[in-house]
Amino acid sequence: MTVEADTEAAREREASQDRERLSLSTAAARNLATTTKSAPQMRGISSRWLLRRLPWVEVSGGTYRVNRRLSLAVGRGRVGFVQAGADDVRIIPETLREIPVLRGFGDDALLAELAGRFTLRDFRSGEVIVEEGHPIEEVFIVAHGRMERIGTGKYGGQETLGVLADGDHLGDEALLQSDPLWAATVRAATDGTLLVLPWAGFLDLFNRSEELRLHIAAFLDNAARKVNSKGEVEVAVSAGHAGEAEIPGSFVDYDLSPREYELSLTQTVLRVHSRVADLYNDPMNQIDQQLHLTVQEIREREEWELLNNREFGLLHNASYDQRISTWSGPPTPDDMDDLLSMRRGTDFFLAHPRAIAAFFRECTKRGIYPDSTEVDGHRVPAWRGVPIFPSGKIPVTGRQMSSIVAMRTGEDRQGVIGLRQTGIPDEYEPGLNVRFMGIDDQAIIRYLVTAYYSVAILVQDAVGILENVHVAAPRS
Repeated sequence: MTVEADTEAAREREASQDRERLSLSTAAARNLATTTKSAPQMRGISSRWLLRRLPWVEVSGGTYRVNRRLSLAVGRGRVGFVQAGADDVRIIPETLREIPVLRGFGDDALLAELAGRFTLRDFRSGEVIVEEGHPIEEVFIVAHGRMERIGTGKYGGQETLGVLADGDHLGDEALLQSDPLWAATVRAATDGTLLVLPWAGFLDLFNRSEELRLHIAAFLDNAARKVNSKGEVEVAVSAGHAGEAEIPGSFVDYDLSPREYELSLTQTVLRVHSRVADLYNDPMNQIDQQLHLTVQEIREREEWELLNNREFGLLHNASYDQRISTWSGPPTPDDMDDLLSMRRGTDFFLAHPRAIAAFFRECTKRGIYPDSTEVDGHRVPAWRGVPIFPSGKIPVTGRQMSSIVAMRTGEDRQGVIGLRQTGIPDEYEPGLNVRFMGIDDQAIIRYLVTAYYSVAILVQDAVGILENVHVAAPRS
């Protein structure tokens, strides 16, 4: 039977039913009735746990300055790469400044020449890259892959000391030793690619460039100064003495270039036709509903920026010393314990829902059942009593990799704080205003909706990140 025939048969059945109906149909009755309706719904609204859990600090001048004690420790950053093909991986010269000894070095041409002297070398899973106790003769930068640092324990056994992944480097510590030897064995955990520079290549540039020699001399001078376990300049104190011992004098020095955070913003222009605003406001105000959904979208973008913005977002501004890689790929209880141990207090974890699911799978494999805790009337999963909040704004890469963030919050606890300014003109919500922009020649009413915000990390260990979290579910 054809489609036309099916349609004609359906019409005949409806006509027959209309002739047999003894009362008014519901379709006709709706023409005289006012339907019960919901307010406009929106799939894009999330729980926004980060915005809810951050303590917000008032920034009356639009800028917040983080004053810190002077620190001489130079963090180990990550070198960046550009890949033009499978066998064409090159270092971005400016990112060599992430190596501590080159931090702040100003000669871009010399950095470009240094980057060009690195050569490509592939490695295979299980291959030993360097051996403990052997002389350091090369500098290595991991372009891709995972390696494990293995050292000799107190009683002669082998211990895994850490994991090296994309952008990590080793061998530059030779400058701090008179007889440079590898302090640990490095073994490949996966296949991957290294960029290698022989020490002779570096020494050639060192002998040619006076600027490089002076820069390294200053670095070594700072490295020789006494610092505490956090890299801050030591304050001389005396303890346990008796009698009239001479008490040392000292002072606490400050960082002369403290970081300043300016409030960022998210804006949009909301447009509503005056005819809609005049005639279609019963039972719901059209402008109010439009504004409600617009504000929801702005708050969603605000939380995304607090995590992902390159200037101030937590994922990009956490100290490299506070970043660790997973031991095996999926997030395990061991990884979460390592992340917890990196700071003196953790208020909560933040993870993509798929990362949380991957963590639960690893717990299930071990017969471990994570506990839960109640937050604002919600039951949320927890690990060691620390709640794990979901956030879909933490990215998952094409390689099914994500990150898990742990943080301590509060200005009084030297943690992470949200920044905003309240009391702004035409304020609609704290830190967000709605300003009437007039009606144009097409009878369109316009409102400027703006949210002002930022986030600051007061002390480096307030935020820790577990990186290279593999979230893909295993195949059955």
